Amino acid sequence: MTYNSDLLDRSKRHREKQKNPDRPMGKKPDWIKVRAPQGKVYEETRNIVKKQKLTTVCEEAGCPNIGECWNKQHATFMIMGEVCTRACSFCNVATGKPDALDAMEPLRVGVAVMQMALKHVVITSVDRDDLKDGGAEHFEKTIKAIRFKSPDTTIEILPGDFKGDMTSIDRVIAAQPDVFNHNLETVPRLYPTVRPGARYFRSLRLLERVKEKDPTQFTKSGLMVGLGETMAEVTQVMDDMRAAGIDFITIGQYLQPTPKHAPLDRFWTPDEFKELEKMAWGKGFLMVSASPLTRSSHHAGEDFAKLKAAREAKVIAAE
Repeated sequence: MTYNSDLLDRSKRHREKQKNPDRPMGKKPDWIKVRAPQGKVYEETRNIVKKQKLTTVCEEAGCPNIGECWNKQHATFMIMGEVCTRACSFCNVATGKPDALDAMEPLRVGVAVMQMALKHVVITSVDRDDLKDGGAEHFEKTIKAIRFKSPDTTIEILPGDFKGDMTSIDRVIAAQPDVFNHNLETVPRLYPTVRPGARYFRSLRLLERVKEKDPTQFTKSGLMVGLGETMAEVTQVMDDMRAAGIDFITIGQYLQPTPKHAPLDRFWTPDEFKELEKMAWGKGFLMVSASPLTRSSHHAGEDFAKLKAAREAKVIAAE
């Protein structure tokens, strides 16, 4: 196998930075900066989340878009606790031994969705490798609770990989979320340091399985850039995603949460994100979102409407 010099240089820099985890994180460029969250609707959303004793990935992962999303009454609920059994080096969620599942959590999520009058909701979770089914039943119950409390709300889920267990995966697919999202996060070469508990092709297989069991469900996956990957590697991931039938790709800039997290290699420029977007559209994705501040659940409701419209247009064109 032949590697180009750019890839080798990036690999070397990545290894060197990993040896010094307490390095400074660097100054963010102007295109990354966002305004501090504030506003009446933001506070109302925050109060509903607190009243229902729910966890959001918006808070736990320190998402830069929290102010914008909460002011639009958009939130991504994180179920099954605040402690993850894995230790991905990019993620700011705590790692350790989780508490037992809260049996009432699915209902509280359903109530919160109803109270916020959400048209579209995103449900993600910590990884629960301590559970035999990886939390598949809990996802199923949460989807059912939302359908019961708010039947017109469309549901997007963002689960872990369930360690590749097809029985668990099939159970979640059978609950019929409208969008099944599972992020690849980075290129295969960086998995050992960035996502050590996961397997690249296991995640691809999960998304491929969704299309096999229920072709009507939209599939979605996301990447972070800025960890040391090359443009060629990102392009290859796009091809792998399309081969697995993935409908929607998101690409955003990695932001290092603390000096102890995975090292930031560089900030990709807005022009480079435009190039990524153009390439992704050219590969046949139904929906593409690529920008420095793009995150998996950012603009999820608006993007779901565009996804449906794109599929309908494709069907009409084929007739």
